[in-house]
Amino acid sequence: MKEDQGKQIFGVVKIGDKGQIVIPKEAREVFGLKPGDSLLVLGDITKGIALVKTKVFDDIVEDVFNK
Repeated sequence: MKEDQGKQIFGVVKIGDKGQIVIPKEAREVFGLKPGDSLLVLGDITKGIALVKTKVFDDIVEDVFNK
């Protein structure tokens, strides 16, 4: 893994026949990903794909409704 100002490279993954990928163990540990967690898939044509835990958005929505 290479780290530069909070940015990390965890390795290379391959897309399986069903479009699935395996997130490397070290990445799962760093980001606290557990089986059953939901991820939001974001994309930018020029920058690529990003995965974000939906929990991040749950917390934001909860904060909005509790204010």
